[in-house]
Amino acid sequence: METVTSAFEKIKGLPLHSRTPLEWGEEVLKQPVELLIDHAFLEKKAANNAMELMTRWPDEWLPGWVETMTSVAKDEAAHLAQVTRMLFKRGGRLARGHKSDYANSLRQLVRRGEAPEVLDRLFVSALIELRSCERFAILSVASTKDEELAVFYKGLFASELTHYKVFLKLAYKIAPKPKVDARWYHMLAAEAEILARQEKGPRIHSGM
Repeated sequence: METVTSAFEKIKGLPLHSRTPLEWGEEVLKQPVELLIDHAFLEKKAANNAMELMTRWPDEWLPGWVETMTSVAKDEAAHLAQVTRMLFKRGGRLARGHKSDYANSLRQLVRRGEAPEVLDRLFVSALIELRSCERFAILSVASTKDEELAVFYKGLFASELTHYKVFLKLAYKIAPKPKVDARWYHMLAAEAEILARQEKGPRIHSGM
């Protein structure tokens, strides 16, 4: 089982403007099935997002754009399969609909206009992966009474970290560094404010 110290060592270098306490993980894990239902929808939306980015801007911005997005979509689809297997094993089922105020609020930050929109879409994708990465690290430690979940979330941490870096790296390839730095800092600050407004509950991006 991963220790609290090692988990926080992993996430302390992440550029988030707010930090999730261990108590958040302990609280949401009181309803593990509901948490897995929310998680499954997030993986589905992440796969759909990568496919949408691929089809909307096929190789218009960078060589290898299609290959990168299909690779991310494949990873997210694999995660979805993992989550649903675990959910079904525990007697849960997916609901018909799902809404994420957190993700919807982030998408409202996306500017119009081809170049700004592409950049902001990459930032929103990176932010969701970045926060998920932190939350999975917390959950891997908070799952003290459920080794299966602990191992599961620990494994997802590394994947989400990779996806976050992929989206951010692409952003730096399509715009000048000073422009990207300024917008990225703004988006990080906005993400922390959006998260602070979220209600508490068994969701990956719930309030603290």
